[in-house]
Amino acid sequence: MQKEVKEKPQYAVVASVQLPGVSDVEFEASLTELRELAKTLGFTVTRTFTQKRSGFDSTAYLGVGKRQEIRHFVKGESGDETETDHEPKNPLHRLSTFVEGLDDDVSSDPIDVIFVDHEISPSQARHLENEVGCQVMDRTMVILEIFHRNARSPAARAQVEIARLGYLAPRLREAAKLAGPQGRQRSGVGGRGAGESHTELDKRKIRDRIAELQKEIAAMDADRKTQRARRQAHQGLASVALVGYTNAGKSTLMRALTGSEVLVANKLFATLDTTVRSLHPESIPRVLVSDTVGFIKNLPHGLVASFKSTLEEALDASLLLHVIDASDPGFERQIETTEHVLNEIEAQDVPRLRIFNKIDHVGDAAAQAEREAALRATYPDCIVMSARRPDDVAKLHKAIVAFFQQDLVEAELFLPWSAQQLRGEIFARCEVLEERADDEGAFFRVRGEQEVLNSLREQFGQAR
Repeated sequence: MQKEVKEKPQYAVVASVQLPGVSDVEFEASLTELRELAKTLGFTVTRTFTQKRSGFDSTAYLGVGKRQEIRHFVKGESGDETETDHEPKNPLHRLSTFVEGLDDDVSSDPIDVIFVDHEISPSQARHLENEVGCQVMDRTMVILEIFHRNARSPAARAQVEIARLGYLAPRLREAAKLAGPQGRQRSGVGGRGAGESHTELDKRKIRDRIAELQKEIAAMDADRKTQRARRQAHQGLASVALVGYTNAGKSTLMRALTGSEVLVANKLFATLDTTVRSLHPESIPRVLVSDTVGFIKNLPHGLVASFKSTLEEALDASLLLHVIDASDPGFERQIETTEHVLNEIEAQDVPRLRIFNKIDHVGDAAAQAEREAALRATYPDCIVMSARRPDDVAKLHKAIVAFFQQDLVEAELFLPWSAQQLRGEIFARCEVLEERADDEGAFFRVRGEQEVLNSLREQFGQAR
């Protein structure tokens, strides 16, 4: 009988320096976010180390005393290993496994990791790894790894790989320093230059791979633009994009509004790929709803650029639904982050509706009512709801439809008896308010977009 193999638990510690200009609330919120990112990667955070400093230590990010404290903790958790046992594996190997295809024969599966709540330099990471005795992953590396694991579509996977390769390139030189003389030089083999270093070869590989991926993305972008143009030509421009902080409940809301089966998970960055579905029940005009990748504080700039195509749905939308977690005490920071990224992709002028979701996570009915009143006082036009309550979803559905119907015009259409086969077109593309008939045909009082009404009149005229 085959025994079930259980995954070995992975444990980590979190470390961060609080600089003078950072408030306690902001500092703690960022640490909480990093712990959530670690959880998304499958790690259990056993302890958090913090210190206040006027600046980062130029050698190894944290001060000497704090580094020793973490080292003792790691040694205690690791059992009775000797100091040399804590030495990290060949960093060239570890970095190579971080990006597939550089060294397939090497694998690294560290149990103890220290997550650092800033992006640190390659030399700082190298010295910190040496001193604390375990792998170091800075905030950028953590986010890149999560994006890599969760990307599904070819476009998303290619974009993530470019960002990961860009992160890796400047770190190869530091890794080579620890690889020793035998790791730095490589004799000329297969047409390569004599004495060419590992670093130079790997950097060349990275440049070639990035160029290849950029060509693939350009081709995919062209296809996506064609599909989007075709979709808009058929459906008009009634489109809504869900934007907001990661884990604010966008996917749950997407499923509630469209009746689609999209992935819902209580993890940061559970979904990365854009999903487009019709608003359900369907309305006049028909509205398309798209979900977008979640935002996060200090999102690596390379990823903002890489995911611009994913966020293009937000640029093309007629209305943005800015989804905010009402139960998060730091929701104001979430709003700030989202608006900053929207400004970066030049979507600041797209009309938006603030949706405070997850109100059911706030507490009992009294606590929910209190939070809702406070939110409405600060954000008068917001919608406070839970995506899990059908009545709340129905109200949001009504608000979305009302937005798109505000520019509709009322008109009368005449359809002769000889063209009754076009009757379905009227009901599919307009809201029928009244219908009457005489000997010549049927009269419909309708509400619809001016372009649609003109198109229908032209069709009816040709059918006579």
